[in-house]
Amino acid sequence: MTTTTTRPHTHTLGPDSGSGSDSFDDDDYPAYTVGCAAEMTGTSAGFLRALGESGLITPQRSGGGHRRYSRRQLRTAVRARDLAGQGMTVDAACRIIILEDQLEEAQRLNQQLRRPAAR
Repeated sequence: MTTTTTRPHTHTLGPDSGSGSDSFDDDDYPAYTVGCAAEMTGTSAGFLRALGESGLITPQRSGGGHRRYSRRQLRTAVRARDLAGQGMTVDAACRIIILEDQLEEAQRLNQQLRRPAAR
């Protein structure tokens, strides 16, 4: 007896998408089309393009020139969607997220630099 599990959304990776299980675990692997990314994030393709134009996310392009988004980019898009939902413009939401990410990176580097000095 064979049991089959059906999933509501199946994402087909093309022949140029690489193979191996590493892609499944990689948050930066560009596996999602713009339509799928918009559906998953509860946004529109236009909203995702606006995030790209603002420099917040830069989707990779498939061999045919289609945008492909990673899970990390989808999480960033959701952050922007949430800020825009609070009444901010897309540009303001993108700027806030960029500044938050820069601050987090600076704090991480500062902490790394302090560790050897404490010893």
